[in-house]
Amino acid sequence: MTINTVDLNIAPFIDHSLLNPCAGDELVRQWCAQADRFGFASVCVYPSRVLLARECLQGKTPKVSTVIGFPTGATTSKTKLYEALEAVEQGASELDIVLNLGWVKEQKTKLIYDEIASICDESNVTVKAILETNLLNYDELKLASNIAIDAGVQFLKTCTGWNGGVQLEHVKQLKEIAKGQVAIKASAGIRTHSDAIALIEAGATRLGTSYGVQLLQPDDEPEDPTST
Repeated sequence: MTINTVDLNIAPFIDHSLLNPCAGDELVRQWCAQADRFGFASVCVYPSRVLLARECLQGKTPKVSTVIGFPTGATTSKTKLYEALEAVEQGASELDIVLNLGWVKEQKTKLIYDEIASICDESNVTVKAILETNLLNYDELKLASNIAIDAGVQFLKTCTGWNGGVQLEHVKQLKEIAKGQVAIKASAGIRTHSDAIALIEAGATRLGTSYGVQLLQPDDEPEDPTST
């Protein structure tokens, strides 16, 4: 499907991310208020902030998303599953899960599949597989993506941001690999309106960014001073 990006409202593409480990309650409330005001897809917070975000967004359109096994993906499968189910119990309706990259490098396909499938099956919410695209070659990216799709995820996601930002080429590769079976989330380093448009044109249907408000403004226009 081709998206017409002329005068496109990109707000519904945005996961308004607040993954600064120093962020407190007031910033969570601010992020939720912005998500509601501008019509973002979700607010993405750490698991310990899910309950507050759910309270702030109760009855409103934006969803609450959170990260699992973040940022390394190297915690145990049981730990990830527990973290995921607790987050859902507290109000998360979308889970962004970091794959175990060591297993990807070693081609431990069953371990990767079982870990993701258990979370997809037991959580019964939208699951996004974070692939950390900057650390994988194309064959590894294809392997990890196909396993994640088979395990039941709804999105392939590029990066955590801890190992570099999203690359346009990686989004194109994920679109090619996915073949329309799942959606693509681009994340990390998306800071301008033109960045957002380029990634959407490349195939992204979600954008993970802490610059959600700024992305709404064309690059040559100042940010709305009342936005915060």
